[in-house]
Amino acid sequence: MLAFINLISTWAIPIIIAFVPLYAYYRKVLVYESFVDGAKEGFGTAISIIPQLVAMMVAISVFRASGALDFFLSFFTPFFQWMGVPSEILPLGILRPLTGTGSLAFTTDLIGTYGPDSMIGRIASTVQGSTDTTLYVLTVYFGAVGIRNSRYALKVGLLSDLVGFVAAIFICLLVFG
Repeated sequence: MLAFINLISTWAIPIIIAFVPLYAYYRKVLVYESFVDGAKEGFGTAISIIPQLVAMMVAISVFRASGALDFFLSFFTPFFQWMGVPSEILPLGILRPLTGTGSLAFTTDLIGTYGPDSMIGRIASTVQGSTDTTLYVLTVYFGAVGIRNSRYALKVGLLSDLVGFVAAIFICLLVFG
């Protein structure tokens, strides 16, 4: 099973990268021109979302520097230890919906400390791929198109992050444990 997963992970991205332009050619889409037009539109969008990005970065910095992250971790650590899940993974579950860069830095640190083939490294890598930066997505994309009421999207996004986090742990323990 591990060999099959390795084979899929080795070939998935190259196949997708080759498939998209070939499919566009088949559909008579001018790929390069479409890309350039999209890039031009992207600059205007990038400028318009800077205030939301700054606000989100400040809020995340305050969350981490105030000790709120450590406070939340202290409640969940005993449960994770009781379940047999490495408690070192828990901060990643809290950081991932908040910040992509922060969670990637944390994952890099875990992999540097425990190794990429350790259970902690495998779970951390799988969590990175199974969850999203929900608050970033809501801030950037909803801010770019002017959506003000993101109540339901926030609930669904955080719930999907939780499901992805739990599923990543479960699957890693099942496959590698």
